[in-house]
Amino acid sequence: MNYEFCFRTDPGLARENNEDSVTVDEPTRLGILADGMGGYNAGEVASGMATTFIKSELGRWLAQAGRHANGREVRRAMEICVDNANRSIFNAANSNPQYSGMGTTLVVGVFQDGRLMLGHIGDSRCYRLRAGQIEQITKDHSLLQEQMDAGLITPEQAATSTNKNLVTRALGVEDAVLLEVNEHRVEPGDLFLMCSDGLSDMLDDEAIAHILASEGSLEQKSVQLVDAANANGGRDNISVLLAQANSGSRRRGLISRWLGQ
Repeated sequence: MNYEFCFRTDPGLARENNEDSVTVDEPTRLGILADGMGGYNAGEVASGMATTFIKSELGRWLAQAGRHANGREVRRAMEICVDNANRSIFNAANSNPQYSGMGTTLVVGVFQDGRLMLGHIGDSRCYRLRAGQIEQITKDHSLLQEQMDAGLITPEQAATSTNKNLVTRALGVEDAVLLEVNEHRVEPGDLFLMCSDGLSDMLDDEAIAHILASEGSLEQKSVQLVDAANANGGRDNISVLLAQANSGSRRRGLISRWLGQ
């Protein structure tokens, strides 16, 4: 399986600074997205620390372990790297009053041929578009999600709630945090979208799916997603990371045709 990546981040229309951070390490097929929180520029510091630390540490491990590390090994490496990142952010917040209380959400994905190991903390999300159907494959760690799970409110009520941004889990806020990790099978043609809530709060699943399923490159789709979120209000920073899975054998066949083989 081959993967193509593209990411974009935008401050939106209501905020001067951008507290989101997003990055990709293409050689190891690692994608990371974080949405920071905290006063001053503390959220920006927390999200930047998270993506930089995890890309460096987990990317190094993946480069050494190779693409054939089993799921249990990858899961454990993700947990260790995220725990180390959590402690770094927590310690920075406690040693610098300016950064007190800072934290960040997180989505981190390791794409290995026909498997995605996906970890997340907070309410940044990952969606999968398969055969034209969109599915949210992360579950928000938020007060709203807990209320929906308990049957206290409906999804329709949640969509208009004033408590949208109350997360129940964040990186760097406490000295320990639980990374939720799930393994997903990947099929050729699958398109994955990681995003901050600046996108998912502005666009419903149907609107996101319409853009993802449209013709065009990943770059064009990332621009369309950000533009649509801004057109609907752009009330927060907007970040998207797209990962497209393509059949390796299909690509090799194309290259062979180019070479006349």
